Amino acid sequence: MTVQIVLFDGFDPLDVIAPFEVLSAGSDALGGAFDVRLVGIDGPGPVRSGTRGLQLRATAALAPEEPGVVLVPGASGPVAGDPDEVDTVPVLLARLGGTALPDLLRRSFAAPGTLVATVCGGSLALAMAGLLEGRTAVTHHLGNAVLEATGVHVVEARVVDDGDLVSSGGVTSGLDLALHLLDRLHGPRVAHAVERLFEHERRGTVWRAVGADPRPV
Repeated sequence: MTVQIVLFDGFDPLDVIAPFEVLSAGSDALGGAFDVRLVGIDGPGPVRSGTRGLQLRATAALAPEEPGVVLVPGASGPVAGDPDEVDTVPVLLARLGGTALPDLLRRSFAAPGTLVATVCGGSLALAMAGLLEGRTAVTHHLGNAVLEATGVHVVEARVVDDGDLVSSGGVTSGLDLALHLLDRLHGPRVAHAVERLFEHERRGTVWRAVGADPRPV
C-alpha cells in the first residue's frame, strides 16, 4: 500500500509534513507495511510552498489508481488581497482546477482500492473543481461556507470520514487525520503507539457516515 501526498505550487508545509511524519511512523510500527511518498501532479522535482519559498521535492508523479491513500493538502499564503495581484490562498486552491489534478483524482475516486484524504483547504480545492458535490466534508473554518456553496454537506468536525473521502479542518488537523487513517486502516493499537511517540493527544470529533440518522434536537 502507498500513501501519496500531493505537492503543488503554494502548498501548506504543515499540511504535508504532519501527515508524512505520522504515517511514516505508523509504517515503521507495522514493519514497513506501506510506503509514504511526496508526489507531484506532473512528475518529480522541487515544488515551492506558499510559506516563505520553502521547497519540498516530489520523488514521483501521482499514480492515481495505485491502492492506498492519495492525500491533498491545502495552501498557505495571504487570505485576502486583489486576486489579480496577490496569490491568496483562494487563488492558489482555485488554480488547481486548471491543472491535471482534478482528472487524476477522478480516477482515484473511481479506483476501488484508493482512498482520497484532504487537509485544510485540500477539500475546498477538490470541491471547486467539481469533485465533491453531494459528499460530506470539512475544511478550514474560514472556507466552510464556500465549501457548502459548492454542494458539499459540511460537518464542522475535526475529521470527517465519508467512506472513500476523509477530510479534516484547519492546519494542525493533519495530525489527527493521519492518526485516524492509521486507526481505520491498521487498528487502534498502532494509532495509539504513534500518538504516544509524538506526544500528541488526538482532539476534536471524528464524524463518520455510519449509524442512525439523528433527528434535529
